[in-house]
Amino acid sequence: MVAEVVRQAILSQRMRPGDTLVERRIAEELGVSKTPVREALIVLQQSGLVTVGSNRRLSVTSLTLDDVVLIYEERVLLEAWALRNAELNKTIIARADQALKEAQQASKEGKRTEEVLANRRFHRTLYSTCHNSYIIRSLDALQDLTSLAVATVLWKESSEDPKLEHEEHGEILEAAALGDLPHAASLIADHIRLSVVGKVENEVRL
Repeated sequence: MVAEVVRQAILSQRMRPGDTLVERRIAEELGVSKTPVREALIVLQQSGLVTVGSNRRLSVTSLTLDDVVLIYEERVLLEAWALRNAELNKTIIARADQALKEAQQASKEGKRTEEVLANRRFHRTLYSTCHNSYIIRSLDALQDLTSLAVATVLWKESSEDPKLEHEEHGEILEAAALGDLPHAASLIADHIRLSVVGKVENEVRL
């Protein structure tokens, strides 16, 4: 619970990149002891949202555009593989469709954090049905970093209409619903690559 509260604070930018995270202060704000806060920060270190600096100082991770390229390169590999090997059914498709609708509604209302989280649910609903738990855990961590990248780096560099992202999600979902997983995997790989094209000097090389 503590990890999720801190994660939401980071992704909503109530805690911003570079901010120092003090166990005692967070514990007081949440009304808990320092032990669950310490454990939560370890979890967030593992996902990459929290960085250990000099003197073991903990802070919210700051990403550069080059960092974003590396994150997206790994996602291209893992997420396309996961979708190609997904085990989908009508219930899973309906959940992904609901996440897409929630992202579209959040976008219309200008609720960026809610849109990021709904987009995250869309992706996870699909890739989490593959049979490889190690890849799922890796993608979960990459989704944390992707959400941070979108909130703190990509939106600052982008003037694109968010409707394009939702349209791409719709095409991915349509292919998945038809059972054409190779095509859905190809679409999701292109979608991830195109998310950073024109925003960074380096290209996603996959």
